Amino acid sequence: MTDRLWFLIPEFILLAGAVVCAIGGLSNLAAIRRKVGFVACAFLAASCIAVPFVYDPTRVAESPALLPHVGGYVKFFAALTGILLVMTSGGLMDRKYEHAIASGKDTFDTLRSSAGEYHALLLLSITGVMLICEASDLIWLFLALELVSLPTYVMVAMSRWSKVGQEAAMKYFFLGAISAALMLYGFALLYGATGTFNLNEMAVVFAKQRFDGGIVMFGQIGLILALVGLCYKIAAAPMHLYAPDVYQGAASAVTAFLAFVPKTAGMLAIIILLSLVGWEGGLPKSIEMMLWVVAVLTMLLGNIGALLQTSTKRMLGYSSIAHSGYMLIGIIAGPPLGLIAVMVYLVIYGATNTAAFSTLASLSRDGKPVDSLQDISGLVKSSPAAATSFALSCGSLLGIPPLFGFWGKLMLFAVGVSAGQLPLVLIAAVSSAISAWYYLRLIGLALLSPLTPRSETVRVTLRWPMIAAILGAIIAIGGPIVLESLITDAKTAFVEPE
Repeated sequence: MTDRLWFLIPEFILLAGAVVCAIGGLSNLAAIRRKVGFVACAFLAASCIAVPFVYDPTRVAESPALLPHVGGYVKFFAALTGILLVMTSGGLMDRKYEHAIASGKDTFDTLRSSAGEYHALLLLSITGVMLICEASDLIWLFLALELVSLPTYVMVAMSRWSKVGQEAAMKYFFLGAISAALMLYGFALLYGATGTFNLNEMAVVFAKQRFDGGIVMFGQIGLILALVGLCYKIAAAPMHLYAPDVYQGAASAVTAFLAFVPKTAGMLAIIILLSLVGWEGGLPKSIEMMLWVVAVLTMLLGNIGALLQTSTKRMLGYSSIAHSGYMLIGIIAGPPLGLIAVMVYLVIYGATNTAAFSTLASLSRDGKPVDSLQDISGLVKSSPAAATSFALSCGSLLGIPPLFGFWGKLMLFAVGVSAGQLPLVLIAAVSSAISAWYYLRLIGLALLSPLTPRSETVRVTLRWPMIAAILGAIIAIGGPIVLESLITDAKTAFVEPE
């Protein structure tokens, strides 16, 4: 038990941070309330620093987790990206309320203060991602996934006090409940097929079944249902329809969070579940066919849907769907190269996609959030830094060489070809070509288009989201320098040290 608690040190740090943020947000002193974001960043940094010490090679061998080496990679980069996400949220919560208090027009009331709760929920959701890495049974895995999701429902609702925001929260919550039910039903069937909840024991049972002629029907149906439920987490077809509405309805900072944290959790859970049946000799045909169809539909529906949008956030929402399809290529290819490519892509996608939404979060038009494509037209004339960071992040998401995103896509396509999935890679290449239309349109609007009556009044009004966007743009340019190191780190997650 003590050994298991050792691997939870990064999670305990974030849990302590969530408590401190929640309490700090209720302070009567405005100076303390303003520091809540800095406190969240400090605990994320502490958690990040703790990971290399916790995942000492001599201790990892004692971990009961199904994939004991994954946590060292995922926890480090989840906490690091979490700092960018906190910066993106800077100035989002209680901004007008705090101004009214400072000017003497209003008085502080703990019931109306939300900043502390928001940052506490953010830390708890990232804690859920970390806990997935330590899952040793289906119950732990389910609870960790719910810890990722439940805070995000509240974050969507509280990020925008408008009918659009509340509608987004309700859609997100009810569809999330459906996905959880599907996943739980799948878990129940997996238990029925193996007689155990323990992941290591399930892997042994499934290995024996494959040796004896094939996985029993309940096991295959259970795995398919669980994977369909997890498609909701990663915004993959057929559970993708909520994403554009929720991404548009939530504040841009929360949308950036939704595009990375639940997607990372879902990909991790999919890898863990597929590890139960193993990739040796190929995945079971029913599972591989299901993933193949999901990947194709996700890539095509995501990119084609983005072509039809006039809302920047909806367009990026559909693009987020498509990126899940690309990552499924690595999932189908399997270990070690396919899963390494997925882990690297998640980090690249997390940084560059956050940069795009950070740019939108930093902008406002007459005090209102920026969303329409017309709002970013001629952005370079009013804010060259915002336009440049937005263009670089979109270029990286498209995969323009030599930006960071290009190398991530190249890795996924290469492992797909090496795994014999050439038709799937060709579909992905066509899908990526389709995405060039709307990504280049976004870049052109920001850098080349003239100002419109709507965009003339667009200004950078929040400092910290703008800093996060610039940092993300720097990562998009300079990331290839550390690509080899990133790949080496990802290898440690799936390749046993000699």
